[in-house]
Amino acid sequence: MRPPVPVPTLSRRAKLVLGAVAVLLVLFTAIGTLTNVYVDYLWFDETDYTDVFWTELQTRALLFAVAGVATGGLVALAVYLAYRFRPTFRPMSLEQQNLERYRQSLEPRRGLVLTAVAVVLGLFAGFTAQGSWQTWLMYRNSTNFGRTDPEFGIDISFFVFDYPFYRLLLGFGFAIVLLALIGSLLTHYVFGGLRLQTPGQKLTAAARVQLSVLLGLFAALKAVAYWLDRYGLVYSDRSEEIFTGAGYTDINALLVPKTILVFVAAGCALAFFANIFVRNFLLPAGALGLLLVISLVIGVAYPAVVQQFVVKPSANEKEAPYIERAIEATRDAYGLSDIDYVQYAQETTGDEVDPQVVLRELRNDTETIPNARLLDPNVLADTFTARQQIRNVYGFPEKLDIDRYEIDGEIRDYVVAVRELNSAGLSENQSTWINRHTVYTHGNGFVAAPANEVVAGTEGGEPNFTTRDLPVRGEIVPEESRVYYGELMLDYSVVGAPEGAAPREFDQPEGGSDERQINNTYSGEGGVDVGSFFRQLTFAIYYRERNFLLSSAVNDESKVLYVRDPRNRVEKAAPFLEVDGDPYPAVIDGRIVWILDGYTTSDSFPYAEQMELGEATSDALTGTGTAALPNETVNYIRNSVKATVDAYDGTVTLYEWDTEDPVLRTYMKAFPGVVQPKEEMSEELISHVRYPEDLFKVQRAILTRYHVDDPIAFYEGSDRWQIPSDPTQNTDQDQPPYYILAQRPGDDRASFQLTSALNAFRRDNLSSFVSASSDPETYGQIQVLQLPGNTPFRGPQQVQNAFLSNNQVRPDLTLFDSENSDAVFGNLLTLPIGDAGLLYVEPLYVRAAGESGFPLLQRVLVNFGDRIGYANTLSEALDQVFGAGAGEVAVDSDNVPDDGDVGEPEPTDPADPPTPPPAGGGTTADPDLAQAVANLDAALQALRTAQRSGDFAAQGQALEDLQAAVDAYQAAQQAADGGG
Repeated sequence: MRPPVPVPTLSRRAKLVLGAVAVLLVLFTAIGTLTNVYVDYLWFDETDYTDVFWTELQTRALLFAVAGVATGGLVALAVYLAYRFRPTFRPMSLEQQNLERYRQSLEPRRGLVLTAVAVVLGLFAGFTAQGSWQTWLMYRNSTNFGRTDPEFGIDISFFVFDYPFYRLLLGFGFAIVLLALIGSLLTHYVFGGLRLQTPGQKLTAAARVQLSVLLGLFAALKAVAYWLDRYGLVYSDRSEEIFTGAGYTDINALLVPKTILVFVAAGCALAFFANIFVRNFLLPAGALGLLLVISLVIGVAYPAVVQQFVVKPSANEKEAPYIERAIEATRDAYGLSDIDYVQYAQETTGDEVDPQVVLRELRNDTETIPNARLLDPNVLADTFTARQQIRNVYGFPEKLDIDRYEIDGEIRDYVVAVRELNSAGLSENQSTWINRHTVYTHGNGFVAAPANEVVAGTEGGEPNFTTRDLPVRGEIVPEESRVYYGELMLDYSVVGAPEGAAPREFDQPEGGSDERQINNTYSGEGGVDVGSFFRQLTFAIYYRERNFLLSSAVNDESKVLYVRDPRNRVEKAAPFLEVDGDPYPAVIDGRIVWILDGYTTSDSFPYAEQMELGEATSDALTGTGTAALPNETVNYIRNSVKATVDAYDGTVTLYEWDTEDPVLRTYMKAFPGVVQPKEEMSEELISHVRYPEDLFKVQRAILTRYHVDDPIAFYEGSDRWQIPSDPTQNTDQDQPPYYILAQRPGDDRASFQLTSALNAFRRDNLSSFVSASSDPETYGQIQVLQLPGNTPFRGPQQVQNAFLSNNQVRPDLTLFDSENSDAVFGNLLTLPIGDAGLLYVEPLYVRAAGESGFPLLQRVLVNFGDRIGYANTLSEALDQVFGAGAGEVAVDSDNVPDDGDVGEPEPTDPADPPTPPPAGGGTTADPDLAQAVANLDAALQALRTAQRSGDFAAQGQALEDLQAAVDAYQAAQQAADGGG
């Protein structure tokens, strides 16, 4: 027998050093963790959402403890029993001799090893289980849907709330049994209860009993798994390319076999339990073999044969009833059951233009064209910054927002923005800790410009800021204009000062002067008090900033403002919601508030198609001033909550918006009092709610397939739609939806709505136009204008190509898109004109080159059928498309004679190329044309000179001169063509 190998030991000094290092690591980890938890608690306490904090913490702790104790304890118990009933005598063999040294090493430390195994497994299981805290809360507080599954006749709540929890329990059950089985096998092997290479009996009686029990439990759990698999068929992806959910094969060739396997697995479990007394593994081994064979034959092979030889040859007919289920369930899950489908423009061919017919529609629809949005909030951030920044410490988000206001009895949509604190814009000397965190603490002001107009009488195309400047003046003036919470405020601020102390915080310039300023001291309810030494020490550790302890700016009256982004605040206050990626500001009851949309989601709605949320909500503008949603799999979504965040004090308020959503009602049971009743919303707040963009993106993606009623047509995909790519961006990403104020076909007034065009599948032709109403009276009503399927209506990409190739547009693009400036296309809007057809409107901006350049509206492009209008104003462009006088009808029908006579549309054949200007300022035969070319050269040179010198005013004047020169050149060219 080989002598046992001695176990290496550590010196006393090494043990002390390692012990000290371990204690320090544990101490620092504990301090950091406790500090993070405490700072979190302080935030919840400040916002009055401590119920959310404690409910989540207690639920996580409960699941951690139960899963940890169950996993670690039961596995440790199994290992202990295997050791406890080890054989006292082990026959001598080479195998046992080799194992003896391991036994001698483990014997003195068996308690420590067993405890370590239990703790490690318990921690791992606990951390895994606590992440499923929402699954437990939804199961514990489940609410009936009031609708049953068509196959099993069970309320849908079972699938959404109960089934995921049962699967979670089953998963932990399998893990515990497998870990216990592995631990028992290893223990029996090391201590002689299992002898693989020793002649004679391989298992002791104790080992046989224990392994039989564990294998019996595993087989019993397998029987439960087969039973749950029956219900899991509603999530089948066997026909995932066509539809989601149980299909013909699942119901007719798999449902019954799953039931049979339940009893076979249960019999297998009984055979293992019987082995405790029978003492022969042949019976359970035979039962296990039978289970494997049957599961392969009736659970795998038979369904595959049915799918291949019965379903596939006539899948469109066999799957039809199940496709109907999938269509109905998917529409229900995504809120698309009550859509108003309108057969639209059925009498037109897509290219023909009858000016008289369109004129009548324009006269009847007096609100769509006058409200056509020419200001693109995705383009004009730099323009707002250039004209309304005031100081470098202020800034605007990369993407502005669209909202509507009623001014003097008239509802208009506005491009709106909040003048926020922009920490990234601070100069080097402004970026010290004192300045960054105690002086420059907030933004100030609300800015708004009507979305359908620019400053009258200017060539520059500037927005008409009807609410502007500091102090704020104009149409929409908040009573409290200071902004301490916003999308650009990612850093913390320390505010507040003792009574009588001089104000420290920069508020605004005094009288517009760049040398004098007005300071203030924050007096709002927001922020966490840090007057005590303990709080100051806490935040010093949390932010790793000693100034919390040393700076005089942190005093007894100080508060810390953190988690200042509105979206982050709502996500923190309501962790059970997904929050829309585009918050928007509004002036409500005299205060600036951020309005956000919260979604309840699930991935367990039966028969509904699964979608990747992040992928479905991404478009060409995602990440540009908006936040992307997590790429989680969902198949149910509701806009259940409207949330507001006060821009001054950070108050977060959640309102129940969808009062029929069972998922929200379930969470409201789990978090009572967190979500306020819908009745608590003021009328003014309700007047500013919008249909949310991310929900609309998900719904339009679903509509591309699930607008079809006939299951055979659905299977064939003959009427499938597709989201067009954004034609104004050089990208294959989806075109974003757009908010417009327009009059729907059949309505007698305009409404604020979110819209999108949809193409035919893998084609650029337009198939439909989708709109969702944001009007309080019709909120959420989705209308789909279905165009004739055999008519080649132009889609957004085709319209954009027509614009780019137009003989009037190309020369201007050459001038605008040069070394000194860039042409920037705005949003390509699709507007329904009565029942006559769809009108495309697109603004064209010019941005001067360089960091100080900003876009200004220069032209408006219009398309209807095969006609293109291109002019300085929308009215002039409409005249080119529909004939002289049509623009006046669109803008003000009261001034148009009743006979409605209009001129013939101006031809815009893109194949007719324009006469290009002479290169290098050469001369032409026409003196007026030659002078116009010279003026163009002079204007371009003046623009270059102004940009090199950094003279902002000169750049603006040069752009105006350039615009005048372009207009003169076009007029001269038209005169020359007419004379020829």
